[in-house]
Amino acid sequence: MLGYVIHDDTDGSDRMAALARLLAARGLRLGGAVQVNSTGGDCTMDLAVLGTDAAPIRISQALGPGSKGCRLDPDALERAVGLALSALAGADLVLVNKFGKQESLGRGFRELIAESLSRGIPVLTAVAPDYLPAFHDFTGGDATLLNWDDAPDWCLRPRGAAA
Repeated sequence: MLGYVIHDDTDGSDRMAALARLLAARGLRLGGAVQVNSTGGDCTMDLAVLGTDAAPIRISQALGPGSKGCRLDPDALERAVGLALSALAGADLVLVNKFGKQESLGRGFRELIAESLSRGIPVLTAVAPDYLPAFHDFTGGDATLLNWDDAPDWCLRPRGAAA
């Protein structure tokens, strides 16, 4: 069971982190990772790996004073993926902050999504419009489009229920 929401730069990370807090409060054992806002400027990106006691992992790297854009640290992202994979046992649901550029290139959280689904663990992710073609190629079209308002109910639905 794979669900996804469409997001843009203004809603994806905060809403996924809020959803994780809601679901954890309802007793779900979560796996995966969500972005947590922290200090350090607009380009700072930290991932909280769910189902672990690990400190958030900084997945952004500073490029210096002349830099105009944010830059992903792919090694840090892969560390977060590895930690999420190692904590997958016992998860009721996996949240993946987003299916983005790295995932569209066959990297990032793609392995976690596939492994979760192979174990029968439902996955919810957010996908930006630019990455929908790569997402649909990856899923073979076998994913449920949700809006943010419906996501909590979908996540809380018992596994045996119809999608």
